[in-house]
Amino acid sequence: MKLQEMIQQKKQWRAHVRRVEKLPRDYQIVYHEMQKYIFLIGTVEYEDTIHVLSGIVDLFAEGAAAGKDVLDVTGRDVAALCDELVAGVRTYADISQEQADHAVQKAMDKEAQRQQRKKE
Repeated sequence: MKLQEMIQQKKQWRAHVRRVEKLPRDYQIVYHEMQKYIFLIGTVEYEDTIHVLSGIVDLFAEGAAAGKDVLDVTGRDVAALCDELVAGVRTYADISQEQADHAVQKAMDKEAQRQQRKKE
């Protein structure tokens, strides 16, 4: 990553944080829990992460402007909403699953070759 890209991302992140800080306190609390969850499941690319988080802020800004309770906006299962928001976005969990599948396939191929040599 180039220095200019890092600087741009930092500016973008700071602007994002300022938007979060403008939300009502109850929305901020739920946002931070959602952010923690999304960071935990680990989207791979910064652009994907900021896109998802910005979408949450947009959703929350609309809900707050309409006077809705934050949990009426998200629903009670906030983690499920996060999962929906990151669906289709590459996560570290996806990478781990791919690596596990690859390792199993490699081990099975190796065992099949060993069994084949045993028969010969």
